[in-house]
Amino acid sequence: MTRLGSAAAIGLQAVSRIAQLVAVILVIATFNFVLVRAAPGDPAQVMAGQSGASDPKLLDDLRKEYGLDKPYFVQLVSHLGRVVRLDLGYSYRQRRPVVDLILERLPATLLLTVTAFCLALLIGTALGALAGLAAGSVLDTVFTVLSLVLYATPVFWLGLMLVLVFSVTLGWLPPFGYETINVQLSPVEHALDIMKHMIMPVTSLAAIYLAIYARLMRSSIIEVAQQDFIKTARAKGLSGTRIVVGHMLRNALVPVATVAGMQAGALVGGAVVIETVFAWPGLGRLTFEALLQRDYPVLLGIFLILSIVVIALNLLTDLVYRLIDPRMTTGAA
Repeated sequence: MTRLGSAAAIGLQAVSRIAQLVAVILVIATFNFVLVRAAPGDPAQVMAGQSGASDPKLLDDLRKEYGLDKPYFVQLVSHLGRVVRLDLGYSYRQRRPVVDLILERLPATLLLTVTAFCLALLIGTALGALAGLAAGSVLDTVFTVLSLVLYATPVFWLGLMLVLVFSVTLGWLPPFGYETINVQLSPVEHALDIMKHMIMPVTSLAAIYLAIYARLMRSSIIEVAQQDFIKTARAKGLSGTRIVVGHMLRNALVPVATVAGMQAGALVGGAVVIETVFAWPGLGRLTFEALLQRDYPVLLGIFLILSIVVIALNLLTDLVYRLIDPRMTTGAA
């Protein structure tokens, strides 16, 4: 009975959490719709202008075709209905399902953002841990200055400087794009070609997050080192390596995991700038193009997908908490 009761409680908690997530997604979808529609500009005028026509009848026909002539509230209800049905609609400009456009660009964005996030997290926490363990030393000073410089450097400026140095001046790396076009390459050569194109975008995107994680990890290591359980471990005669790996790092990673979980979704926001600078064919560039074209369905579809990703990352962060510190379980006695 105890096991059945526990399973039932977990099931009810899961159902409650899913209901909360659905409600949150609907609220976010409503907010996104209001925000996008509040922006100046008329999609019908943009489409008519790009086609070289400005006939009032054409504008009326375009608004009627895409439902832009309906009352604001009716459009909102229609949008929420499509969200419930998992229908992202059709692009005004490209006349294709939004989900197809997103799926085409999503792999490039995931490749860029996941690589940048992993590198920033691994390198940042490693540098921060080394700086924290050597607090007050020359090594600590060097790492602190380096992290401050990276944190203060604008992402777009860093990207442009990398292009200027490594592409224009030295010619070592390709300046833009995802891959070399019109060239026959073997699978291994193609993978290496993509990696070469990734170096500068990934470096630009990861720099500021690397600095954040390094500074946070340094502060956390210094704080944990002063805790009583660390002093007790030293008094018991445990080796320095065992204390650092088994006790200090595990506890110091908790705030880093918190910030990393919150900022993982923000990486896509930074990707908008990076993908524009490096002509990277991902969701960030698609968002920028849709914004210029006032392509509402594409913007709303991307915002919805990103919102779901952020929510999923928050859930993943909760699981990471429990792996790092089992005491952080809900309903623990």
